[in-house]
Amino acid sequence: MTTLTAELIAQIYEDAEGELSNAEIYEKARKLAGLSAEDMQLQREFGVKKVKTSEIKHKIRWFQQTLKHAGIIEKVSGVRGVWQLARLTDKGLREPRANVCVVGFSTELGVGIFGDARQVFGSVRDEPITLCFSSPPYLLRNARAYGAGAESEAAYVEFIVRTLEPIVKNLVRGGSIVLNLTQDAFVPGRPSRSLYLERLILALADDLGLELMDRLVWVNRAKAPGPTQWACKKRVQLGVSYEPVIWLTSDAMHVRSDNRRVLVPHTEAHQKLIDAGGELRTTSYGDGAHRLKAGSFSAQTEGAIAKNTLIRGNLCPDTLFCHKVASELGLPRHGATSPTWLASFFIEFLTKPGELVVDHFSGYFKTAIAAERLGRRWIGTDKVLEWIAVASHMFRGHPGFEQTPLIDSLIDSYQK
Repeated sequence: MTTLTAELIAQIYEDAEGELSNAEIYEKARKLAGLSAEDMQLQREFGVKKVKTSEIKHKIRWFQQTLKHAGIIEKVSGVRGVWQLARLTDKGLREPRANVCVVGFSTELGVGIFGDARQVFGSVRDEPITLCFSSPPYLLRNARAYGAGAESEAAYVEFIVRTLEPIVKNLVRGGSIVLNLTQDAFVPGRPSRSLYLERLILALADDLGLELMDRLVWVNRAKAPGPTQWACKKRVQLGVSYEPVIWLTSDAMHVRSDNRRVLVPHTEAHQKLIDAGGELRTTSYGDGAHRLKAGSFSAQTEGAIAKNTLIRGNLCPDTLFCHKVASELGLPRHGATSPTWLASFFIEFLTKPGELVVDHFSGYFKTAIAAERLGRRWIGTDKVLEWIAVASHMFRGHPGFEQTPLIDSLIDSYQK
C-alpha cells in the first residue's frame, strides 16, 4: 500500500500528461494507494457545519489545492472538476503560474525559491538587501530556454528594470546592483552593435534612481570566435573576448564597497620595487597630472588594488558538478551559466559577512552558493524547477539544508 501524499497526486498528473477529472484522479489514487471502493466511500464530518463527505476524496481535494498554489497543477478553464499539469515552456521546462512562489530548498543562511522574482521580492520588506548580483537572460537574436522573451531593445530594458524594481526598493543605503550582461547584441541584420546596454544604464538611473559606479570588463579569452555572421563569415567585426559587468548603487556617497577585501597579490616586479625601497627617481607625466617621487611605492601592503578588468575564463567546478548531476538524474542542462568566482568577487567587494545577497535569475544558484561559502545570507529565485533541482545538490551538507518534496517528485518523473 502507498501512502496518499501531495507528491503522489502530483505524480498522477505527471503520468497522465493531460487533463484529469476528479473521478479519474480518485480512481487512480485509490489503485496506487491500495484502497478499496468501500474505503473511498467512508465518510466523516468536516467544517463548522459538519458536512459529511468521503475522507479520502476530501484529502485528495486538499492535495489538489496545495498543488494548485504551488503552481504544479491548474484547473481547466470552463470545465468543472477537471485539472491538468501546470504549464510547460516550449522547451519542456516547468515554470510556475503567475504569482506562485514555493520554497525549493534552504539552508541556515538562505533560501532558493521557485517562482516569479517580482512576486518574491515584492513581499520581502523587512530584509534589507546589500547586494543583488545576477546574470540575467541575455538580449539574443534567438532566446534560450530561460530567456526574457523580449522582442526589442526597449522591451528588454523594460523587462530588466521591472524585475529589479522591488529589489531596489529594499536596497540598504549604499547597496549595490551588479549585472553580468552580453556584448554580443547587434542591430538586427546589421554588423553594428546594439545600444541596449547604454539604454539600460540610463533607465536604471532615470527610473530607479541608481548611480553608475563602474562598467567592469570581464575578459574571457577562451570565448568561442564570434559573432559568427560578422566576424567569421563576413569578416567585418573582431572576435568578442569580454562581457560587460555594470555596477550601480543606491547612494554613491555611502556605497558599501571596500577594495581592501579583494586585494590581489603583488606582481613579482612590484614586490621587487617595494623590497628595494620604492622608486629612486623624481619625475612627472601627463603635463604634471601624475607625479612620481623618490620613495614612491615603498610601503609594504597586503596586496595590490584590484583592477576593473577581470581576466579569467568561464571554466567553473560548480558548473561541471551541476552538469554531472543533471546527466545522472536525466534532467536538462542549463544552457549558459556564469562562473562562481565572478559572484564571489563582488560579494567580497561589496558586502560583509551576515549581510543579504540576492539573485533574481539564479539558474544554477552560483550567487547563492558563493554567498553560502562566504558566510552571507542569501535569497535566490528562478522560474525553472529543473535548474533548482540540480542546483540544490551543491548545498547538501551545508548546515540546515532542507529540500521540498516537489523536487523529489520532479526527479522521479524524469527517471521513469
